[in-house]
Amino acid sequence: MSDEEPIFQDEYFRRKPKKHGREWPIVDAPETFVPVADTHAHLDMLPDPGLALARAGVHKVGFLEAMVDPANDVSTFENLDDWRLRGEVLMRHMSTRICGQGHNSLPKTRIAVGVHPHEAKSFDDAMERKLLELLHDARVSAVGEIGLDYHYDHSPRPAQKDAFRRQVQLAKQAGLPVVLHVREAFDDAFAIMREEGWPCAGTLLHCYTSDAKEVGRWVEAGCYVAFGGAFTFKKLDDVREAAKLVPLDRLLTETDSPFMAPEPFRGTTCEPAHVIFTAERLHDYLLRGDAAPAVVYVGDEDEARRSFLTQTYENALRLLDRPPTDWQEDA
Repeated sequence: MSDEEPIFQDEYFRRKPKKHGREWPIVDAPETFVPVADTHAHLDMLPDPGLALARAGVHKVGFLEAMVDPANDVSTFENLDDWRLRGEVLMRHMSTRICGQGHNSLPKTRIAVGVHPHEAKSFDDAMERKLLELLHDARVSAVGEIGLDYHYDHSPRPAQKDAFRRQVQLAKQAGLPVVLHVREAFDDAFAIMREEGWPCAGTLLHCYTSDAKEVGRWVEAGCYVAFGGAFTFKKLDDVREAAKLVPLDRLLTETDSPFMAPEPFRGTTCEPAHVIFTAERLHDYLLRGDAAPAVVYVGDEDEARRSFLTQTYENALRLLDRPPTDWQEDA
């Protein structure tokens, strides 16, 4: 890029001013070199999913897993193609200002479908049939998010456990991995996974926010672990310590958009494009901190960053972008 060419700045990347009434300053996006993955996003909750996909593509988000809860809203199945068409139009407009930067294609989007523990009280035989029907869609690559949430207890705990067990069984039947939501319920969730049997297709522990002591048994069980915006929060040192124990070949990035935007955007609406900030912080902490993973990188720092991001991206594709299962194809 010549000195005369302007640098593309996404005006969406603004952080809150320290004092009320001041202008929200634009934050420069980190250079990611290679595609990154958002393994957990609620596209249907965003004000403009097409725009969010376009911005994600501009910033090299190459893969996205869209979450769908059949107890709430399954419109993602109907609207995804339209969102992508709008995203393509918007991204072409954005690309005229990028000056050679950007991924220049929308992220490949797959779907995870499952009844969240908040909605477990609605899980009955009819809901199970509805879920099974949705799982046959070839775009679906995981069952989730499912699990236990004892923080809010929006559903009774026995109902949460029952819905969780039944959905793990469905995932095994369909040959799909599970995406787990576990909050203040790790002992019960781990016991259920152990009793039901870990799906051969894999297990993803989504949005990890506990400590290093807890993550050990999940890693030992073979789980992938995803970190989102909470990893960047200033007071969550325990979460960063936990990330050190996750093998690099099972480390994932996510946003959980529209929730938990990373620093320095905390408190704003999170979008899939924000994953590049979490990926940057994850890289800097693990590879430039006091306890880098047991991986030898060669070359300069750019090459190390490229290798790290490539690995986490390949992890996402290996787990969540497989071909349709035999069960899906036999439908």
